[in-house]
Amino acid sequence: MPVALATQLREGTKKSHTMAENTGFVSCFLKGVVDKSSYRTLVADLFFVYGAMEEEIGKLKDHPVVGPIAFPQLNRREALEKDLAFYFGSDWRHQIKASPSAAAYVERVHKVAAEAPELLVGHHYTRYLGDLSGGQILKNIAQKAMNLGDSDGLNFYEFAAIDDEKAFKTTYRSTLDSLPIDQATADRIVEEANEAFHLNMNMFKELEGNLVAAIGKVLFGFLTRRQRAGSTEAVAA
Repeated sequence: MPVALATQLREGTKKSHTMAENTGFVSCFLKGVVDKSSYRTLVADLFFVYGAMEEEIGKLKDHPVVGPIAFPQLNRREALEKDLAFYFGSDWRHQIKASPSAAAYVERVHKVAAEAPELLVGHHYTRYLGDLSGGQILKNIAQKAMNLGDSDGLNFYEFAAIDDEKAFKTTYRSTLDSLPIDQATADRIVEEANEAFHLNMNMFKELEGNLVAAIGKVLFGFLTRRQRAGSTEAVAA
């Protein structure tokens, strides 16, 4: 008997989703506070994460559980490569490395693929459906906050191979519900999806430190300029 995996994933990850949105980095991002240095670090981390996922899922196209959700039009690696070239230049491959949290995320993806590949569905749902759902909103925020052109460094949010995002998400959820799994496996997939949220939150928390440092430098510069201006005014008086 099929299980309603799409609904279970949505309901079973609500708390994790809220926690992720409330991390300092994401909260600042949603409010339009985006530091380009921190953002390009995020793009680099995502490149490693999606590279691992797409590598493993590519090997599992014939897997009865993983194969059906391996929609090639969702793949993000090529888009991230374009963004990295924008932020780091043509030699970006020599400039980036995975942060400790991203490296742990990548390790988890490879471990799951080797030991229990069906659980990759939880990772796939957490990242790709989230990207598709909030992509345009996040793109607009990043574009305005960093004064970017329409596509400058924002290819990650563009799903050129998907004409109707709403229809695609309906197909995706229907595919989840049709996967040949039992309830015990569904429970494990939901648990792994929560683990994926946790791994994402660790990346955001690392970036939060970079963002606070960047904001601190700007604030320090602002206060220093004010202090100097005040001193100049005092001397003039």
